[in-house]
Amino acid sequence: MKLLRQRFRLSGGTDLAFITAGDASAPAVLLLHGFPSSADMFRGVIPELSRAAYVIAPDLPGHGESDVLAETSFPAFGAAITELLDHLAVGRRYVYLHDFGAPVGFHIAMQAPEKVLGLVIQNANAHRSGLGPEWAAAQAFWANPTPENETAATAHLTREGIRDQYFAKIPADVAARIPADIWEEDWRVMNLRGRMAMQRALVADYGRYVERFDRIADYLACWQPPSLMLWGRHDAYFDLAETLSWMQALPRMEAHEFDAGHMLLETHAAAAVSLMGQFIRRAVA
Repeated sequence: MKLLRQRFRLSGGTDLAFITAGDASAPAVLLLHGFPSSADMFRGVIPELSRAAYVIAPDLPGHGESDVLAETSFPAFGAAITELLDHLAVGRRYVYLHDFGAPVGFHIAMQAPEKVLGLVIQNANAHRSGLGPEWAAAQAFWANPTPENETAATAHLTREGIRDQYFAKIPADVAARIPADIWEEDWRVMNLRGRMAMQRALVADYGRYVERFDRIADYLACWQPPSLMLWGRHDAYFDLAETLSWMQALPRMEAHEFDAGHMLLETHAAAAVSLMGQFIRRAVA
């Protein structure tokens, strides 16, 4: 299937970069990446996934080739992606949630829950159980947003911190499968004009996302969207206890755990896309 890399001018005047692949009449799948990556995170799954679905993979604002928005917040990101979906005339869709993509995806899903065919959950937090020890500085900042607490909460916004998103706490043989140039590109993009300030603002706004967890729980309880969970068990940032919270919230969810880290698709794309294809075909049937 042919991948189309495109740009869309948002109503606010900034450009959003995105990839589409597959037949537009097939079920749509919205792939939302997290920090600090881009739609390139899905390079290993888009070709195969496009055989079963119409794939839309945007670079979130200020990531990859997308411009920084005038306002930095996850709801603003969600509004930008919704504008893209409307432009593409995408109706009902599956939504892939990962890391920072989760607050964006939930904004979209909860604005129009009747359009959600299902969720694919990959190392994404929607419960406080996922906020392990690595979140202590961020939680202190959300509770008391002093300059000193902000400095501690954003200490990961360094070259070493970006590398850790891929390699922290994963076994050496798994780490050996991840190309170095992937995270180097993330770091290059983060140093472009306006990107570092945007990332600091997102750390603050994630606290407001956590405050919405009760509303998300109500959405999940009410709508019970068909869901597939793909989880890297060596995630250094999202506690493994989060998987149980997801299964309690969505008791019919199909769940799979991998010998992988936070960036599961860098090492287990083939297994993940196989499960995603089966999930979509089964749900459609």
